[in-house]
Amino acid sequence: MIAAAVREYGGLDILVNNAGFSHRMMPLWELPEEDYDRVFAVNTKGVYLGAKYAVPVLRERGGGVIVNIASIGAVAPRPRVTAYNATKGAVVTMTRGLAMEVAPYKIRVNAVNPVASETGFFKGALGVDALPDPIRKGLIQGIPLGRLAEPLDVATAVLFLASEDAAFLTGVCLDVDGGRSIS
Repeated sequence: MIAAAVREYGGLDILVNNAGFSHRMMPLWELPEEDYDRVFAVNTKGVYLGAKYAVPVLRERGGGVIVNIASIGAVAPRPRVTAYNATKGAVVTMTRGLAMEVAPYKIRVNAVNPVASETGFFKGALGVDALPDPIRKGLIQGIPLGRLAEPLDVATAVLFLASEDAAFLTGVCLDVDGGRSIS
Protein backbone atom coordinates (compact mmCIF):
# COMPACT_ATOMS: atom_id res chain seq x y z
CA MET A 1 0.00 0.00 0.00
CA ILE A 2 2.75 2.46 0.96
CA ALA A 3 4.86 1.52 -2.06
CA ALA A 4 1.83 1.94 -4.32
CA ALA A 5 1.12 5.43 -2.90
CA VAL A 6 4.74 6.47 -3.46
CA ARG A 7 4.77 5.01 -6.96
CA GLU A 8 1.40 6.45 -8.04
CA TYR A 9 1.50 9.83 -6.27
CA GLY A 10 5.19 10.55 -5.91
CA GLY A 11 5.36 10.31 -2.14
CA LEU A 12 3.53 9.97 1.13
CA ASP A 13 2.57 12.83 3.43
CA ILE A 14 -0.32 11.41 5.47
CA LEU A 15 -1.28 7.91 6.59
CA VAL A 16 -4.71 7.24 8.07
CA ASN A 17 -4.88 3.84 9.76
CA ASN A 18 -8.61 3.18 9.47
CA ALA A 19 -9.02 -0.59 9.40
CA GLY A 20 -11.28 -1.88 12.12
CA PHE A 21 -13.21 -4.98 13.06
CA SER A 22 -15.38 -5.96 15.97
CA HIS A 23 -16.24 -9.36 17.29
CA ARG A 24 -19.87 -10.16 18.07
CA MET A 25 -21.13 -8.67 21.30
CA MET A 26 -20.78 -11.21 24.11
CA PRO A 27 -19.08 -11.65 27.47
CA LEU A 28 -15.30 -11.89 27.11
CA TRP A 29 -15.17 -15.40 28.58
CA GLU A 30 -17.54 -16.65 25.87
CA LEU A 31 -15.59 -15.07 23.00
CA PRO A 32 -13.99 -17.75 20.78
CA GLU A 33 -10.22 -17.50 20.72
CA GLU A 34 -10.15 -17.18 16.92
CA ASP A 35 -12.41 -14.09 17.16
CA TYR A 36 -10.14 -12.61 19.82
CA ASP A 37 -7.11 -13.21 17.58
CA ARG A 38 -8.83 -11.68 14.55
CA VAL A 39 -9.90 -8.48 16.32
CA PHE A 40 -6.36 -7.96 17.61
CA ALA A 41 -4.83 -8.79 14.21
CA VAL A 42 -6.95 -6.25 12.37
CA ASN A 43 -7.17 -3.47 14.95
CA THR A 44 -3.69 -3.44 16.43
CA LYS A 45 -1.45 -5.22 13.95
CA GLY A 46 -2.94 -3.13 11.16
CA VAL A 47 -1.78 0.06 12.90
CA TYR A 48 1.62 -1.48 13.57
CA LEU A 49 2.05 -2.50 9.92
CA GLY A 50 0.93 0.90 8.69
CA ALA A 51 3.52 2.60 10.89
CA LYS A 52 6.21 0.04 10.10
CA TYR A 53 6.08 0.79 6.39
CA ALA A 54 5.05 4.46 6.45
CA VAL A 55 7.53 5.84 8.98
CA PRO A 56 10.67 5.15 6.88
CA VAL A 57 9.05 6.85 3.88
CA LEU A 58 7.88 9.82 5.96
CA ARG A 59 11.34 10.13 7.56
CA GLU A 60 12.98 10.19 4.14
CA ARG A 61 10.48 12.82 3.00
CA GLY A 62 11.31 15.05 5.99
CA GLY A 63 8.11 14.57 7.99
CA GLY A 64 4.44 13.84 7.76
CA VAL A 65 1.36 12.81 9.68
CA ILE A 66 -0.16 9.56 10.88
CA VAL A 67 -3.74 9.54 12.12
CA ASN A 68 -4.99 6.35 13.75
CA ILE A 69 -8.66 5.56 14.18
CA ALA A 70 -9.18 4.25 17.71
CA SER A 71 -12.55 4.38 19.48
CA ILE A 72 -14.25 6.02 22.40
CA GLY A 73 -14.39 2.44 23.68
CA ALA A 74 -10.67 2.84 24.44
CA VAL A 75 -11.42 5.42 27.15
CA ALA A 76 -15.07 4.68 28.00
CA PRO A 77 -15.58 0.97 27.28
CA ARG A 78 -18.97 -0.68 26.92
CA PRO A 79 -19.62 -4.22 28.14
CA ARG A 80 -19.76 -7.20 25.78
CA VAL A 81 -17.09 -5.80 23.44
CA THR A 82 -14.21 -6.00 25.89
CA ALA A 83 -11.64 -7.42 23.47
CA TYR A 84 -12.56 -4.77 20.88
CA ASN A 85 -12.21 -2.03 23.52
CA ALA A 86 -8.81 -3.45 24.49
CA THR A 87 -7.58 -3.26 20.90
CA LYS A 88 -8.59 0.37 20.66
CA GLY A 89 -6.87 1.06 24.00
CA ALA A 90 -3.77 -0.43 22.43
CA VAL A 91 -4.16 1.91 19.45
CA VAL A 92 -4.29 4.89 21.85
CA THR A 93 -1.12 3.69 23.56
CA MET A 94 0.61 3.02 20.22
CA THR A 95 -0.39 6.49 19.05
CA ARG A 96 1.16 8.19 22.06
CA GLY A 97 4.27 6.02 22.11
CA LEU A 98 4.91 6.36 18.40
CA ALA A 99 4.36 10.13 18.63
CA MET A 100 7.29 10.28 21.06
CA GLU A 101 9.47 8.04 18.88
CA VAL A 102 9.00 9.90 15.61
CA ALA A 103 8.74 13.53 16.78
CA PRO A 104 12.46 14.11 16.10
CA TYR A 105 11.75 13.28 12.44
CA LYS A 106 8.95 15.88 12.19
CA ILE A 107 6.29 13.17 12.03
CA ARG A 108 3.14 13.84 14.01
CA VAL A 109 0.99 10.95 15.24
CA ASN A 110 -2.54 11.46 16.54
CA ALA A 111 -5.73 9.44 16.87
CA VAL A 112 -9.46 9.94 16.67
CA ASN A 113 -11.76 8.21 19.16
CA PRO A 114 -15.19 8.09 17.48
CA VAL A 115 -18.42 7.11 19.19
CA ALA A 116 -20.79 4.71 17.43
CA SER A 117 -21.78 5.58 13.89
CA GLU A 118 -24.24 3.86 11.60
CA THR A 119 -21.71 2.21 9.32
CA GLY A 120 -20.97 -1.38 8.34
CA PHE A 121 -19.20 -1.76 11.69
CA PHE A 122 -22.38 -3.02 13.35
CA LYS A 123 -22.50 -5.98 10.97
CA GLY A 124 -19.53 -7.39 12.88
CA ALA A 125 -20.66 -6.43 16.37
CA LEU A 126 -24.34 -7.33 16.03
CA GLY A 127 -24.48 -9.52 12.93
CA VAL A 128 -27.07 -7.23 11.32
CA ASP A 129 -26.96 -4.87 8.35
CA ALA A 130 -28.88 -2.05 10.03
CA LEU A 131 -28.80 -0.90 13.63
CA PRO A 132 -32.01 -2.03 15.40
CA ASP A 133 -34.02 0.91 16.74
CA PRO A 134 -33.88 -0.12 20.44
CA ILE A 135 -30.09 -0.39 20.28
CA ARG A 136 -29.81 2.92 18.41
CA LYS A 137 -31.96 4.64 21.06
CA GLY A 138 -29.91 3.08 23.86
CA LEU A 139 -26.65 4.29 22.32
CA ILE A 140 -28.02 7.79 21.75
CA GLN A 141 -29.18 8.01 25.38
CA GLY A 142 -25.55 7.90 26.48
CA ILE A 143 -24.47 10.72 24.13
CA PRO A 144 -25.14 14.21 25.52
CA LEU A 145 -25.42 15.78 22.06
CA GLY A 146 -28.24 13.32 21.34
CA ARG A 147 -27.12 11.54 18.19
CA LEU A 148 -24.69 9.01 16.82
CA ALA A 149 -21.58 10.15 14.97
CA GLU A 150 -21.83 10.76 11.26
CA PRO A 151 -18.94 9.62 9.06
CA LEU A 152 -18.36 13.30 8.23
CA ASP A 153 -17.80 14.06 11.95
CA VAL A 154 -14.93 11.60 11.98
CA ALA A 155 -13.58 12.65 8.58
CA THR A 156 -13.39 16.33 9.56
CA ALA A 157 -11.56 15.43 12.78
CA VAL A 158 -9.04 13.40 10.76
CA LEU A 159 -8.70 16.23 8.26
CA PHE A 160 -8.01 18.70 11.09
CA LEU A 161 -5.37 16.46 12.72
CA ALA A 162 -3.69 15.92 9.35
CA SER A 163 -3.69 19.64 8.51
CA GLU A 164 -1.24 22.42 9.26
CA ASP A 165 -3.89 23.83 11.65
CA ALA A 166 -2.81 21.01 13.98
CA ALA A 167 0.93 21.49 13.35
CA PHE A 168 1.74 21.56 17.08
CA LEU A 169 -0.39 18.54 18.01
CA THR A 170 1.13 15.12 18.43
CA GLY A 171 0.10 12.26 20.69
CA VAL A 172 -3.44 13.68 20.82
CA CYS A 173 -6.35 11.24 20.96
CA LEU A 174 -9.34 13.36 20.00
CA ASP A 175 -12.69 12.17 21.32
CA VAL A 176 -15.31 12.60 18.58
CA ASP A 177 -18.13 11.36 20.75
CA GLY A 178 -20.79 13.99 21.30
CA GLY A 179 -19.75 14.09 24.95
CA ARG A 180 -20.17 10.35 25.69
CA SER A 181 -16.78 10.11 27.41
CA ILE A 182 -17.68 12.84 29.90
CA SER A 183 -21.26 11.83 30.67
